[in-house]
Amino acid sequence: MSLLVIGSAAFDSIQTPSGSREKVIGGSGVYAAFAASFFTPVRLVSVVGEDWPSAYTERLRKRAIDLEGVEIRPGAKTLSWTGKYFENLNDRETLEIRLNVMGEEYSPLVPESYRDSEFVLLANGSPVSHLGLLAKLARRPRLTIADTMDFYIQNCPDSLRELLRQIDGLILNDSEARLLTGEKNTITAARRILEMGPAFVIVKKGENGAFYLSRQAIRLIPAYPSEAVVDPTGAGDSFAGALMGALAASGRSDSESIIAAMARATVVAGFNVEGFSLERMETLTEGEIESRLNAFRTMMTF
Repeated sequence: MSLLVIGSAAFDSIQTPSGSREKVIGGSGVYAAFAASFFTPVRLVSVVGEDWPSAYTERLRKRAIDLEGVEIRPGAKTLSWTGKYFENLNDRETLEIRLNVMGEEYSPLVPESYRDSEFVLLANGSPVSHLGLLAKLARRPRLTIADTMDFYIQNCPDSLRELLRQIDGLILNDSEARLLTGEKNTITAARRILEMGPAFVIVKKGENGAFYLSRQAIRLIPAYPSEAVVDPTGAGDSFAGALMGALAASGRSDSESIIAAMARATVVAGFNVEGFSLERMETLTEGEIESRLNAFRTMMTF
C-alpha cells in the first residue's frame, strides 16, 4: 500500500569528526520518504523555495517517490540548517537555522490522488501543518503516526495536544517524552502520553535502541551496533520512514507487526549514519537490508 509522508525538505550544512558537507539534501520528509521507499510506494507532501535544485528532485524520483505534493514556492527560500556534531556523535549543536519557506504560513498541498492514503506518517514538523493535512484526507487513515521534537512541544503545545487526539502512534526520544509530560521516568512519561490519545508510543533512546509501549504491551528493540558512524543527521527520520514503509507494505498495524517493523527501521537507520546526507542510502540495496536484518535477528536470539 502507498504511504503518505508529510515533512520538511531542507539544505543541511554538517560538521562531524569525519568531515563536513555544505548545503546537502536533508529534511525530515526527505529522509523519511527515502527510507520508506525501500519497502513501499511513497507519496511526499512538502514545500521548498525556488532555490531547490532540480538535481535534488531527481534524486528522490530515482527512488520512485511521488512528488506531486511537493510545492515549489516562487520567491521563497528553502529551509536551511547548519549543525556540528561532537566527538561522541550523540551530542550536536545547531549553529544556524533559517526557516525560510517553513516559517511562512503553510497549508499542505494534498493532491486528490493522495486523499485515500491509508498509512500516513507525519514526519518531524509543525503540528499545525499536520492537522491541516489530516483535515484534507477523504477519511481517517488505517494508521497515522507522528514524529515530534522539543521545539514543537515547547512552542506549539495546544496544536500538538490536538494532534495527539487524532493519531494512532507517536514517535519521540526519551528527553522529549519527559518534556511533554513533566515526568522524570521515561516509562511513566510514555504511559502519560497514552492518556493524551495515541494507542501506542515509540520512544527512541539513541545508541540504546527504542521501546514500544501500548496499553497491552511493552517491547525493547536494541540499536544495531554500527562500526562506521559518519553522520547521524536524519537517523530518527529514517527510522520513522522505514517503520511506516514496512507497515504499509504489510498492510498491518497490530502490535507484533509494529515491533517487527521497528527492527527493520533500526537496520535502515543504521545504514543512514554510515554516510553524509543520503550518500549511503543511495547505494543501499534491499539485499543489504535483508542481510543485516538476519544478522540482527541472530544478535537478539539467546
